[in-house]
Amino acid sequence: MKLIKDNKSIKVKMCNNFFNRFMGFMFKRKIDYCLCFPKCNSIHTFFMLKNIDVIMTDKNYKILYAYKNFKPYKIIFPKKNVYYTFELPSNIFKFEINETIKVK
Repeated sequence: MKLIKDNKSIKVKMCNNFFNRFMGFMFKRKIDYCLCFPKCNSIHTFFMLKNIDVIMTDKNYKILYAYKNFKPYKIIFPKKNVYYTFELPSNIFKFEINETIKVK
């Protein structure tokens, strides 16, 4: 699975089980892929070693919320109408609210 934007793409790993959802990017020094959390409308960045970008979309991948360069040890509290939450390396893509992302 890949997230595609402006002729660039990044590998997406689905976080479908408890362990993957729990661990996320915690303790990772190298972040070169994206995580997708289905049915997730809030996250935390406790124990992360790097800043990340966070994109929260509806079921059709329309961006409802976007957080650039989100720092470790922060919380995004539950957001309305969010179905997918994507965590990705900082500054890989430019995203706008209401834009629809491509995931293949």
